[in-house]
Amino acid sequence: MAGGKLTPRQKMINLMYLVFIAMLALNMSKEVLSAFGLMNEKLEESNQTAQMSNASMLAALDQKAAEGDMQFKVAADKAHKVEVITKNFYEFVEQIKADLTSKVKVDEKTGKLPYEQMDKGDYLDEKWFNPEGISPAGKEVMATIEKYKSDLKAILSDDPKKFGSIINDLEKKFNLSKVKNKDGIEIEYLDYHFKGFPSVASMLKFSAWQNDVKKIETDIYNSLLGKAALQAASYSNFQAIVVLEKNAYFSGEAVKGKVVLGKYDENVKVKDFKGPGKLENGQAVISMTAGGVGEQSIAGSFTFTEDGKDIPIPFKGTYVVVPRPNSATISADKMNVVYRGLENPMTISFAGVPDSKVKASAAGLRQVSGGKYIIKPESGNEVVINVNATLDDGKPVSDKKVFRIKNVPPPTGFVRGEDDVVKGPASSLEKSVVTASPKDFDFDVKFSVVSFTIKVPGQPTVQVNGGNMSPAAIAAIKKAQRGDQISIANILARMEGSALTLKASPVIYEVQ
Repeated sequence: MAGGKLTPRQKMINLMYLVFIAMLALNMSKEVLSAFGLMNEKLEESNQTAQMSNASMLAALDQKAAEGDMQFKVAADKAHKVEVITKNFYEFVEQIKADLTSKVKVDEKTGKLPYEQMDKGDYLDEKWFNPEGISPAGKEVMATIEKYKSDLKAILSDDPKKFGSIINDLEKKFNLSKVKNKDGIEIEYLDYHFKGFPSVASMLKFSAWQNDVKKIETDIYNSLLGKAALQAASYSNFQAIVVLEKNAYFSGEAVKGKVVLGKYDENVKVKDFKGPGKLENGQAVISMTAGGVGEQSIAGSFTFTEDGKDIPIPFKGTYVVVPRPNSATISADKMNVVYRGLENPMTISFAGVPDSKVKASAAGLRQVSGGKYIIKPESGNEVVINVNATLDDGKPVSDKKVFRIKNVPPPTGFVRGEDDVVKGPASSLEKSVVTASPKDFDFDVKFSVVSFTIKVPGQPTVQVNGGNMSPAAIAAIKKAQRGDQISIANILARMEGSALTLKASPVIYEVQ
């Protein structure tokens, strides 16, 4: 096509070739724009999954902290600070994406943005740049990124050994230094990455920012969980506790009990024990005779080996020797608190007094037999159990105990008997039943699903009543593609035998 004298026919053929090549280039451009849009969808779905995963880890830290473990309380406090910083920056980027696409109409048939039409970069070019360089709006973006980095580093800097790699990753992912262009000239970060780019490409970069933010948040939560667990497992954090069969004894009565560790582990090996008793099956069994009337003490120590070093753990306890009973023993058979709406079994007795001469009263309390009771609290935060007894000499004695009332923990959502992320064919999900039940809970509590929502990528959210898939839900599932992650959320479940309705954790179903 080059050189020599060309005939009119050859010139026409050459022109047709040029037009054909231009058409190919135009089609390729549309394909690239669509590819950017599809990649953005995948990143946004990944960000939603990361959001739920991070929320689960944060809930795990809160649960450990609620159990009274100081290491987990410190870790949970730090995690919540990270949560706020991450949320603020994530929402800031989300607002930029919303502004970028505010004038773009979503396709009514597919529910997606028209990626092939998002080939202009006028919005960011006019908002972030001016003839002098970076506009005030662009500088605000740079400042917000730097604040996000500095706020996170301020929280993580107290332990550079533990969080050093995360801080390095943070600096790498959000390095705002000038960048050399193809001509070797250094230009501003925003200029290099966003000026003149199609809006769909910029939107993909913003979703990548959000993905990086969620990844860093995940790494921090994992480190906090691991660090707190290691500290909690260390022998230096154990406390030896004297546990006696009862708190008060008559003079000359045999005192029996045991010394146990505040943190129990079946793999714990005791090197040595010193105290009023001997080691049997990994625990110290106490056997001695009570002293005179008044407070008596029990002391000794455990010795463990950790990292080749002996770690002594001393213990000290007291017991009271009394001439006759002067206090009641009230204990929950399963836990230290009682749960709202459940029948909590309790044992109530008065030392030295027959069960027939002991009377207990409280809101929701009823006697089953002897010293066995059931209490079913419904309202309030505390319940007071009053105990009255008659001694052998006819004198009345009384005592009371305050118990905290806690709500039943939220149930976990299940699909096909599995929770969290479930994988399988779409046809299996169509026949599946959504259920809910609490995990790691001492009571046998049953829940029935009242309703839930199901979201198939690219399809509207479907509200479903009951636990079975509705026709609308099945129709949406049939449109799912391989690799799609279907979200089953807003699962409301009612506890059987009660009017209590709780929200269960969501389930992600990945189509195979």
